[in-house]
Order: sequence, then C-alpha cells, then structure tokens
Amino acid sequence: MVVSTKFNLDKRIFDDYYGADYFKKTKEILDKYKPNQQVTMQWFQRKNNTVICGIEMICELLRDSGVKNLIVEGLNDGDIANENEPVLKITGKYSDFAYLEGLIDGILSRASTVATNAFRVKNAANGKLVLNMNDRMDIYSTQQIDGYASYVGGISSLVTAASFEYIDLEANLNGTMPHALIASFDGDIIEATRAYKETFPNNNLVSLIDYNNDCVTDGLKVAREFKESLYAVRLDTSKALVDKSLQDLREEKDELHGVNPTLVKKLREELDKEGYNHVKIIVSSGFDEEKIKYFEQLNTPVDIYGVGEALTKNKVSFTGDLVLIDGKNQAKVGRQNISSNRIKSIKYI
Repeated sequence: MVVSTKFNLDKRIFDDYYGADYFKKTKEILDKYKPNQQVTMQWFQRKNNTVICGIEMICELLRDSGVKNLIVEGLNDGDIANENEPVLKITGKYSDFAYLEGLIDGILSRASTVATNAFRVKNAANGKLVLNMNDRMDIYSTQQIDGYASYVGGISSLVTAASFEYIDLEANLNGTMPHALIASFDGDIIEATRAYKETFPNNNLVSLIDYNNDCVTDGLKVAREFKESLYAVRLDTSKALVDKSLQDLREEKDELHGVNPTLVKKLREELDKEGYNHVKIIVSSGFDEEKIKYFEQLNTPVDIYGVGEALTKNKVSFTGDLVLIDGKNQAKVGRQNISSNRIKSIKYI
C-alpha cells in the first residue's frame, strides 16, 4: 500500500471498516462470477453552478488502495459543474473499487457542499473578508476537509489549526473572543478586552460587544478605552433580541431583531463621530448568502462577515452509476453514459 499524507486517510478504509455491507458482498460475488469484467462508473449531481471539491482526496484514496490498473477521469477541485454533468469516471474492475463507492459519494458531497457555499458567500460579500466559523456547527472530525473545501471555494480565514491541515498554507488563525471570556470577568467587557490585549499583545484586538445587548454603548466604551490599539468590534446579537439602542424605534417585520443593518449603521456613525474610523465592524449570527446580500444591498458598513452553519447548508448530493460494462452501454433506466470534453484523464498513481 502506498502511503501519502496530504489527507491523512484512515487506513481502516482498506479493511472495509467504512464500506457499506452490500458493496462488500457485491465485490465477493463479482470476484466469483465476473472476475474479468470491466466497468465504467460515472458520478454526477443535480444542481447548477456547483463548485466541485474532493477529487484530490479521491485520487489519494485510490492511490492508497494499491490498485494500479484503473482509468480515472475527472474535473479538478474548484471547477464549476452543472446538473447531470459527469464530474468523475472510473473504469476498471468494479470489484477493485466497489467498497469505495459510498465513500466517494460522501467525499464529493461534503466537500462540494462546503466549497459551493463558501464560493457563494464570498461572492455575496463583494470582496470583504469572510471568516469561516463553522467549527462550532459540526462534529470536530469534519474540520480538516471543511477547511480544505472552504479554501477551494475562496474562504481561507479559518479559526482552528485542524482546518489548515489539508491546505498548503501556513496556519494563520483568525478569531475574536467568546462570550464566555466576558462572563468570566463578570460581564465587564473592558476588563475582558484588557485581559485579551495583555495576554496576546501581538494579536489584532477584537472586542465582542453584544454581551449586554447594548452594542453602540459598549462599542464606544471599548473604543474610548483602547483607542488606536482596537482593531475591530464584533456584533453577535441573538435573533430573539432587539439591541437597546434600537428599542425606541418601530419595526414592522422583525427587521430590528438580531444583527441588522440599522444597528450596524448606527454603530458606525457613532464610532466615526468620535474619530474611531479605524475600528472595523465584524458581524456574525445567522449569516448566509442571502443575509449577506441583503446587508450589501443596503450598503451596510460591515468590514468582515463571520459565517458558520451556512457553509454546510443546501447539501449537494452525488450519485455513482455503472454506465458501461465491457465497453457497452448498461445502466439503470434514466441513467446513461454521458460524454464530456471537460473531464480529463487523472494520473492517480
């Protein structure tokens, strides 16, 4: 078995630990009855403008399997595919890769979902920095592939070391502070921010200002206290709340709840009035492609968007089908071998 390290694949894969039982049984049957049969399996998905990701991991999977006589054709990570377009084809003995079929489906699905969402969120932000905060939205074991897929989709500002594991970049961790830090200082945002500054003097100083649900007041407090050393403030107001600075305003459709354009504009105005134009505004809490577009359409003075759950929503599902048997068309009704001049031969060994 060839051992590669970029994706640090779990070697139990090759002991059928992750393969569905019916794939394992199919391999045994074909080894017995069709030992020399050559097949072509084709993978596709059902959405337009999908950012394909996971091809490189699949190549490593095939390489580490030790099987050398497969013909692999596919798109590249980062390519855009449309519905029903082939993104990957593998030709060879099905029994050589049958146990990997479900894993390939899953790799393409997870990685392409995150890459596509990252691409769309990044575009919606109109060139502004987007911070990937998805670590808290899913089990920790997804951080490596999600970080790689996020990078392929255009977002490389990540908050965990694990997220950089599959990326050819030096880990440059980004983040702010959690509400727990402020709570530990009895809700005193100034003391919490000072402790952060003194402990990590070389970090950009970012203060979280929604703890008391009074973002404008607390934003000004930290700006007055830390002046030029304050890099940014972050708003993370719950959708269930209306900030104290907006509670005298009349709202019609919950447009003043949570982090909203009116609140951000008011904060920016007050900071600028006192000369704190250098302080950037970071927003988080429920931001996805549509919410970012809404903020941008209203020219909301956001500098950085923090995005979490949005990166794993709108799942892209992939399906693999046998479409050729010994070079002849053979597929379930509704499926067929689709020629493509976009997929290219991939040397996986």
